[in-house]
Amino acid sequence: MPVTVERVGDDVAVVTFSAPPVNLYSIELHADFDRALDEVEASLPRALLIRAEGKIVSGGVDVSQFHDQKTLEDTKVLYDRMIELPDRIATLPIPTFFAAHALTLTWAFEVALACDIRIATRDVVFGIRETRVGVIADVGTLQRLPKLIPEGVAREYAYTGRRMSAQRAVEVGLVNQLFDTHEDLVAGVLEIAAENSDVLIPFVSIDPHKGKLGVREARKLIEEYGVRGFKFHPTMQGFYANDRM
Repeated sequence: MPVTVERVGDDVAVVTFSAPPVNLYSIELHADFDRALDEVEASLPRALLIRAEGKIVSGGVDVSQFHDQKTLEDTKVLYDRMIELPDRIATLPIPTFFAAHALTLTWAFEVALACDIRIATRDVVFGIRETRVGVIADVGTLQRLPKLIPEGVAREYAYTGRRMSAQRAVEVGLVNQLFDTHEDLVAGVLEIAAENSDVLIPFVSIDPHKGKLGVREARKLIEEYGVRGFKFHPTMQGFYANDRM
C-alpha cells in the first residue's frame, strides 16, 4: 500500500506515504490517504505523525492528472478533490505533526501547512513552485502560510517561487525544530509525545453553521470521546467571532 498506518511509542499513529520515485500526488495516492485517515479516525491516537519514504518528500503533482481532464468542470472537480486532503488533516481532532526532509513541494507542502507542528531535517527545502510554472497554489497554501509566518515573507515566496531553506524556515517560524537525520526526526516526535502525555489532548473542529446540531455533536464528542478542546478556522469555515448564528 502506498500509504500505511503504524502505531508506535506512546500511542502515536505514523502515516507513511510512498509513491516512488518522487512521491507525486495522484488521485490513487489520495484515495490511499483517505483509507489511512479513516483507520486513524476509527481509533483516535494521542497524536499523528505524517511522513514520507524516499529520498525526498515530494517533487509535486503528477501532471497527467490535469491532462486527463477533458473540460473545465472536470478540472474543477479535480481541484476540489485535491483540497479535501489538507482540509481533512487540518480538522483532525488530535495534534498533528509533519516530518519533512529534502524537497517538500506543492501538495506535500500544503499537507505540511495543514498540520499543527512541522519538524524537519537540515536538508529540507520548501517552496511554492506553482509560481514557476504559471499556476496558482490554490489548495490551501496561500490561505494557511500567512497565518504561520509573517505575511510579507509569505508574499515573497508566493510571488517569486523561491525555495526556502531549513534555516530560513526555522527563522520565520514555519518549522519548530531541525534534526540531523530522518530517524532522529521521527524519534523526536515520539519523545515530544512521551514527555507531554498530559497536554497532547484530543481536540476537534465543529462547523459553526450547524447551530444546535453542532452543539449536540460537541456534547457527544466530549462525553463519549473525551474531547477537551475545540479549534476553528474562521477563514476556511466562513465565519467571524462576532457573527450571530
